[in-house]
Amino acid sequence: MTTFLLRRLASTVLVLLGVTILVFLIMQMVPSDPARVILGPTARAEAVEALRHQMGLDRPLVVQYLSYLDGLVHGDLGSSLSLSMPVMSLIVPKLMNTVILAFGTLAICVLLGVPLGILAGTRPGSLPDRIAMGVSVAGASVPVYWAALVVISVFALDLGWFPTSGMQDVREPGGLPDLLTHLVLPAATTAVVPTAIIARLTRATMIEALQQDSVRMLRASGVPERLIIWRHALRNILPSVVNIIGLQVGYLLGGVIFTEVVFSWPGLGEQLYIAITASDMPVIQAGVLFIAVVFVIVNLLADLAVAMLNPRTRGVAR
Repeated sequence: MTTFLLRRLASTVLVLLGVTILVFLIMQMVPSDPARVILGPTARAEAVEALRHQMGLDRPLVVQYLSYLDGLVHGDLGSSLSLSMPVMSLIVPKLMNTVILAFGTLAICVLLGVPLGILAGTRPGSLPDRIAMGVSVAGASVPVYWAALVVISVFALDLGWFPTSGMQDVREPGGLPDLLTHLVLPAATTAVVPTAIIARLTRATMIEALQQDSVRMLRASGVPERLIIWRHALRNILPSVVNIIGLQVGYLLGGVIFTEVVFSWPGLGEQLYIAITASDMPVIQAGVLFIAVVFVIVNLLADLAVAMLNPRTRGVAR
């Protein structure tokens, strides 16, 4: 296990280095001049060039990247062009709000998607299976922003059960209960697609597990079906389910951007949207990098969990 862990950590470091290169190069391709954004469209060309030189934007690309990497190592992501404040001070609180929304969404995905997939997988072709898969197909086809508008219209405006936007009541913040009340609609909306995917893939792995020769032998020996499902089949599908859940975290980090904008959730996605409209390149670059880093780390944790549940995967991942 130690060798596997060290190997995965080394590969993760290389992946993160590649992520920094990719994010840096993509930002260089964006047709936006930070110096022009700061000085405004009416600034003289001489002033823009002077500011570009002061910011180091006229240096070779390799030198700019090394300076950017040095800043990352020391926790310096630059300053926001529109807000004139350190990007790290702006991004970190927003990232924590996004993590709250993402984990709330993930809890819904796991609590609904996995049992739904198990139920459908243990009774393939039955009415519960057809209903569960029909619902999952419909859920996977729904755009997040459309689902957000529908749930706001029904559950917030028509029924008045939940607030329409924000993370806390701005007049009388109610602590954790108030936060959970505001979390329900955005988390449920973001969970629609990943829950459907988790349910379908869990169903497929459960059907495959129940068709194995070892399960047939248990049935022939008279072992009750309930024990076969919960003690043997479920244990066999756990590594695949954990892997599926880890992969959906990437979708959650991207999907919450639309949810945060619609629900005015003060997270990283909403901040990225504001930065894009203001052409605030340092904030955009830091936001994209944070999302990529979190995705890589979560998948590393998922791989380690799979390796612990299924030791045979340690040798495969060499």
